[in-house]
Amino acid sequence: MEETLKQDSKTKSNKEFEKLLSEDLGNRKFKEGEIATGVVEEIGKKFVFIDLGLKSSGAIPIEEFKLTKEIDKIEIGSKVDVLLEKIENRDGEIVVSREKARRAKSWKKMEKAFETKEEVTGVIISRCKGGFVVNVDSCLCFLPGSQVDLRPLKNFDHLMKVPQTFECVKMDKKRGNIVLSRRAIMEKIRDKDRDKIISKIKEGDIVQGTVKNLTDWGVFVDLNGVDALLHITDISWSRINKPSELLSIGQSIKVKITKIESEKKKISVSIKHLTEDPYSKIINKYEIGKKYPATVTKVQDYGCFAKLEDGLEGLIHQSELSWTKKNIHPGKILSTSQKIEVILLEKDIEKRRLSLSYKNTLINPWITFAEKHKVGDTYEGTVKNITDYGLFVTIKNSELDGMIHYKDLSWSEKESELENYKKNQTIKFKILEINKEGEKIRLGIKQLTNDPFEFFLDKNLNDIVTVVVENVSKNGIYVNAGNKNLSILIKRNLLASEAGNARPTRFAKGDKVDAMITELDKSHSKVTLSIKALEEKQRKEAVKKYGSKDSGGVLSDIFDFSRLKTTKPKDKK
Repeated sequence: MEETLKQDSKTKSNKEFEKLLSEDLGNRKFKEGEIATGVVEEIGKKFVFIDLGLKSSGAIPIEEFKLTKEIDKIEIGSKVDVLLEKIENRDGEIVVSREKARRAKSWKKMEKAFETKEEVTGVIISRCKGGFVVNVDSCLCFLPGSQVDLRPLKNFDHLMKVPQTFECVKMDKKRGNIVLSRRAIMEKIRDKDRDKIISKIKEGDIVQGTVKNLTDWGVFVDLNGVDALLHITDISWSRINKPSELLSIGQSIKVKITKIESEKKKISVSIKHLTEDPYSKIINKYEIGKKYPATVTKVQDYGCFAKLEDGLEGLIHQSELSWTKKNIHPGKILSTSQKIEVILLEKDIEKRRLSLSYKNTLINPWITFAEKHKVGDTYEGTVKNITDYGLFVTIKNSELDGMIHYKDLSWSEKESELENYKKNQTIKFKILEINKEGEKIRLGIKQLTNDPFEFFLDKNLNDIVTVVVENVSKNGIYVNAGNKNLSILIKRNLLASEAGNARPTRFAKGDKVDAMITELDKSHSKVTLSIKALEEKQRKEAVKKYGSKDSGGVLSDIFDFSRLKTTKPKDKK
């Protein structure tokens, strides 16, 4: 019971103390979290003591004054703004901060500057990770390394501890971070200067500039603070591979303003337009169809560029490099700096293009070949290449190739005939066609022998021919007519009018047989022979001449068809 009473009494006493303390704090002039003005009471080695009119003085680490060099200005009696963090801590001391007071006071100014994009003045006081620390009105801000200047700098010494102008680009109140940019200010200044310079110049003006940067495609030129682009094609009337061949960084050059885009704030300049286009002067000296000396300047996959003189180049297309070498790289025919002769094929003054020919300065082997060779002549050659459709043959004592289509290999006109040939094989052939304009020569091997179909050229449908059996198979008999090179199959069903006699075995190799032409295509060398059709024709004629079965006669008695079968060759003995 006594313990309970003691506890209640203690609780009552604590409540009364808290009430009295609350009333006391409420009557005081200052509140926690507010900025208050105090007087410097003492400056020690580690702390600066501030009198706020309270029971005790506030102690602030001297480092908070040294960071902004405020320590050099204050003295005993100086008024200083501080942030009152605690009126009374556990030890009965007040807790104040000069740094937090500065930040709180400066924060409002920075917020306004951030919203209105106003410029602020600060001093870069130290380096940090990723950038620098900047003091702006006693507020410490972050300056990223990328925002220091318009371009990367190697040395920052000239910027340290010197008043600079910045723009507040980012604020994070929760974290208390402020990000500044010096580059944004410099860009504004650059744009203003650019506008001033652009307003003073016009297209066609000649100005002095300095080479600022080199790329593979052009040059950036500084025109007293404004960058202009000098494209590689505007450096010289002659073709160059890189701007570095003629220009270097830091070089002072004279340029002509060719284009100004005010809205985009872009300026294009030219060096070559300082002089008259030599192309218009010299192009008229050259006539189409005439030969001129030239120097190869560049080799590409599609041809070669050749210079006739300074400022005048033309293209030798791949097709104009050689009469015979069609599918090889131009570099295997011509090389850079090689002295050659060319013939002017075409000139386009408006597009500044010249078409040149190298092969036309050389002897045309196609014309020479046509002069020395005739269609129908027989020659030898070497198989150079074999394709699906024929042979390419290098003609002996000539640099030219001719083609033998597979249909010209043999009278059978079968693709399988290609299998009988191999590379580097020496063969004989006839010249079938010489096309010097189209640069083609057509050759043939089958033309070395007579056309086996020639036998049928003067024949007609239903004509009767005598053929010789060369082979007997189950499908019929193979016969020759006039030429052993032409083999014709008489099918089994065309061997006889009567099924019993339609046996291939009735015939033997060497037998002479009469047959009728039932199909004839002279344009495609195709013919169909039939013994059956001949027998039926003879049967009809016999019936017509001697009567029919109704007359009492037997047809086999009237006409002996067995005699149509074959005629045995005579014994050579």
